[in-house]
Amino acid sequence: MSGQPNLDEVDVRLLGLLRDDARQPIAQLAKELGISRGQLYSRLARLEESGVVDGYTVRLGDAFARSRLRAHVMIKTAPRFRRELESLLSEIVQVSAIHAISGEFDYIAMLEAEDGVELNRLVDEIGMLEGVEFTRSSVILATKLER
Repeated sequence: MSGQPNLDEVDVRLLGLLRDDARQPIAQLAKELGISRGQLYSRLARLEESGVVDGYTVRLGDAFARSRLRAHVMIKTAPRFRRELESLLSEIVQVSAIHAISGEFDYIAMLEAEDGVELNRLVDEIGMLEGVEFTRSSVILATKLER
């Protein structure tokens, strides 16, 4: 695929509805968008084939999410270890996302832990990985918006 796919207003609205609740019935989505179910299935297939929609996932409930301690760890690496580090980080199940970034640090790893003891252990574990020069961590106190 080359270039960005062209999204019309209905596609944009559909993506918004799916972000809010990807488990909505097709009939409900079609009704809210003012299109037929057949048109909706065609749009979803096109969005999936073009890579705009890459999958459907679970968003944790507020009560469970509040029971978790989340943090981001900024990681500075030695250049020759970057690919290996990405692989090692992806094996840690408490790492929910890895972002390559510009600036002083090379990556941000998003962590999710049961408590402070587990979070401390995870940060130490990441700091000990081969190729990690240093880290800086920040605990997330509250999420104001997440889509």
